[in-house]
Parts: sequence; C-alpha cells; structure tokens
Amino acid sequence: MSYEIIATLMFSTMMLMLMTGQRVFGAIGFVAVIAALLLWGDRGGYDLGFSAAMKLMKWYPLLTLPMFIFMGYVLSESKIADDLYRMFHVWMGGLRGGLAIGTIGLMVLISAMNGLSVAGMAIGATIALPELLKRGYDKRMVTGVIQAGSSLGILVPPSVVLVLYAMIARQPVGQLWLAGVVPGLMMAAMFVAYIAIRCKINPTLGPVLDISEREMPRAEKLRLLQAGLLPVGIFAVMMVPFVNGWTSLVESSAIGAMAAFAAAVLKGRMTRKVFENSVRNTLGITCMFMWIILAALAFGAVFDGLGAVKAIESLFTDTLNLNPWTILILMQLSFILMGTFLDDTAMLVIVAPLYVPLVGALGFDLVWYGILYTITCQIAYMTPPFGYNLFLMRAMSPPEITIQDIYRSIGPFVLVMLLALTAVMVFPNLALWLPNYVYNN
Repeated sequence: MSYEIIATLMFSTMMLMLMTGQRVFGAIGFVAVIAALLLWGDRGGYDLGFSAAMKLMKWYPLLTLPMFIFMGYVLSESKIADDLYRMFHVWMGGLRGGLAIGTIGLMVLISAMNGLSVAGMAIGATIALPELLKRGYDKRMVTGVIQAGSSLGILVPPSVVLVLYAMIARQPVGQLWLAGVVPGLMMAAMFVAYIAIRCKINPTLGPVLDISEREMPRAEKLRLLQAGLLPVGIFAVMMVPFVNGWTSLVESSAIGAMAAFAAAVLKGRMTRKVFENSVRNTLGITCMFMWIILAALAFGAVFDGLGAVKAIESLFTDTLNLNPWTILILMQLSFILMGTFLDDTAMLVIVAPLYVPLVGALGFDLVWYGILYTITCQIAYMTPPFGYNLFLMRAMSPPEITIQDIYRSIGPFVLVMLLALTAVMVFPNLALWLPNYVYNN
C-alpha cells in the first residue's frame, strides 16, 4: 500500500471518528498510535506516543499556558469585567453607537486578560447585551458586535490558540504573540470605524445614552476610569519587562498571574469560591490543551515518517502546477469550510501536520502564517451554517434574538475581517514588524 493511500486512510478515519462525537485528542491520538503500530510494529508504535509525551514535557514555554489561563479566570471570576463595562458605559455613552464601541474596547481588554474567545463571548452576552438592548440598540447590530469582539480573544496576546500553534509549528510563542498585536488592534479599530459610520448614517441603530445616565460626580468618573485602567496596568506590568528583554516569556506569565491575583485581593474580591473556580478552570483547560498537543505531535510524527508532506507538496506544485499564493489561499478557504463544524484547536491539529511544513516549504514565514490561520479561525467561527460563535451566541442570548437575527448580524463584520485578513496577506509586515523590532533589539 502506498504512503499516499495510508495518509488518506488516516485522515478519513480521524474525520469519521470526529463526526461520531469523539473527543478531538482521542480521535487524533488513537489514529496516530494505531497507524504507528501497523506501520512499524510494537516497538515503533509505543515509542511514538512516549517520545511525543517527553517532547511535550520538555517544552519549557508551555508553562505560560496555565499562568495566562489562571490570570484570565481570576480577573473574570472577580467581576473586574463589570467595572470595565461600567467605565465604557459612562465615558462612551454620549456618542452615537458609543456603547457598542465601548463593547469592542471591553472585548480587547478581556482578550488581553484571558486569551480565549469564549470568555469574551460570555462576558459580552451576560453584561453588555442586556444593557445595549435595554437602551434601544438594534439587536442585530449588538449581536454582531459581541461575536466579532469576542473573536479577538484568539488573536490579541496572550492568545492560548497561538500557544498551541507555536507548539505544533515549533515557533517561538513570544514572536507569535507580538505578531498578533498590530493585526488585533487594527481589526478592533476597523470594527469601531464600521460601528461609528453605520450609526452616523442610521442613528436609530445606536442611540446616544440619556444624559441622566451619564451624569455623576467627577470623582466617580475618575474611579471608573481607574478601574478600566487596571487590566491595562496588569498587561503592561507583564509585557513591558518581556519586550525590553528583562524577563523571559515564562517569567512574564508568572508576573501576570501574580499581578491579577494581587489586584483581586486588593479589591477585596479574592474569595474562596473565586480562587477555587479559577484553579479548577485553569486545570481543566490546561489539561485539555496538553492532551490535544500530545495527540497532534504523535499524528505529525507519523506523517513525517510517511513523507506525506512532500507528496502533497509535489501534488500541488508539480502535478497541479499551482503557485504558492494559490495554494495558501486554498488552505485558508479549507479552514473556513472546516470552521463551520469544528473549533480552532480541532482545525489546527487535524491539518497542521500537512499545512505547517508545506507553508515552510513554499517559502512563507511560519510566524506570519500563524496570524493568517488565527484570523481565518475568527472568520470561520462566525460563518453559517454551523459557526462556533453563532451557537454560543444563541445559547447565551435572550429569547427575542432568534438564530436568523444572529446569522444576519455577522455579515458586515465578516467582511471587515476578510478585509483585515487580506491586508495582513498583502502586507506581511503588519504582523512581522513588532516581533522583528523587539527580537532584533
């Protein structure tokens, strides 16, 4: 049996297992180990899983994962996000669409605290959505705002998805995080510009907040501003030493976790329940990602042994005679297609053994490609009929927001994200300038 047929059988078996509802790491790891046993016998099959586990345990930057997840959950569980929204409510309410613009700002700060899109979605749907609907904002506008804003969580550092990509692609986590800063802020600015323009054209979409709700003593306004600057301060305390080369990435992650814990203690919100929930959630998500990385490493090792990457490269470049950019665009389209029924981690570990080496062989920068992958995941999250964020939004929304409203809400934001993706593809320095500047200095 040819290696191409074996590779095809591995992919089809894995996809079939995923369609039956098996866990991602179980399906991928099972196919990898069984294939290794059949190809190389008992010794080769057992060694594959063991060597993948040892490689995982020796990867020092993986320590950043639990640190940043813990930091995010401490800030979320201690309700610091409530203070953030109140700040935007008061300071931005006087603008047309101001609360929607403030929600994007909230999502950027939540992303910088957590690194997961689910956290932004939960906070946006429970805190921002009821307030926006109560004040007459268009329901389709606000559901689109929350979905688009929450998707920034996987692009703005400290992105957990980029940690996973770094492990599989063997790229520095720090460079990937820095590469996500400019595209993430650019996309947030594009969302804000779209909201401002739409609300200027049609003021009924985002009415100005009544002055009675915005009037309060200056001291209270400044207190709210201080609350809003708290997560910015935590992010600065964590990232400034790293950017200046004073600390390693792991040391900075520990500083971030300690700073978040100290902030919750000083605000009197570090209760036993908050601490217990933060630790439980941190352990659960960290272990999930470790199992997924372990399975992906085993699966990739089998593909390396088969030479499947070179076979695929030959198919695209020699047999089909496609140029590198055409191949890259086809990869991104396949991510959007898979994103209609899979989440970001599943997409990455399924195709990374083929795509990542192929991207490198075609001469593209793997750090830059990591940002393209992440932006494409954001788009896939919001693409009907089965986009991940669409159903999360429906589960968290009040009854008056239907699934049809949610589908219709995301069109303009998907177009904005496609524009951002195109900009990063055409101008790679949007992603590469900051990591190159920091690491070269």
